[in-house]
Amino acid sequence: MFTVYVYVLDTLADWELGYVTAELNSGRFFKKDAPVGSVKTAGISKEPVKTLGGLTIIPDCSIDDITVNERSVLLLPGANTWDDPRHGAIIKKAGEFLSAGAMVCAICGATAALANAGLLDQRLHTSNGAGYLDMVSPNYKGQNFYVDEPSVAERNLITASSTGSLLWAKQIIERLNVFQPDTLDAWYAYFSTGEAQYFFALMQTLPANK
Repeated sequence: MFTVYVYVLDTLADWELGYVTAELNSGRFFKKDAPVGSVKTAGISKEPVKTLGGLTIIPDCSIDDITVNERSVLLLPGANTWDDPRHGAIIKKAGEFLSAGAMVCAICGATAALANAGLLDQRLHTSNGAGYLDMVSPNYKGQNFYVDEPSVAERNLITASSTGSLLWAKQIIERLNVFQPDTLDAWYAYFSTGEAQYFFALMQTLPANK
């Protein structure tokens, strides 16, 4: 059993979460013996937030309700409001996740918040291009660990640029071990190319009961 906590905040970048939350919540392509998982939204409080796309989300729980263990996953999406000091609580929680061996997955602006808190100083990571974190995160000292790729997986930390959401999703799914390897390869090939051959290959990898 694993629990995925999706941190929701005003101006959340809706599209960055779509691939990964849809697959982890639906389980439509999970392998036969995949662990059961749940997806929960978490906020500063249970007050509604509004995404960049104008959607209203009422968090399932607050930061204080988040359970940290090796089967917990924290998803931190991009947003235009990460410089609000109120988000310091979730960044502190991210540090607890990393220390406990739990997964922290940050994309776009969320990487800047991690960088500013020093959580990227000794871990391979990426963000929105070389120089971005220097520009927006005054306390950042992880330049030697920056990798110029759309998404980078380093132990229990997975970071991505604003254009890396598909690869980010793939790496998260792979780490959770909920897809068969051939299913994941076909899934990624189909959504990255749109070619029908990969859709049919994807369908052929699924268990009979799917």
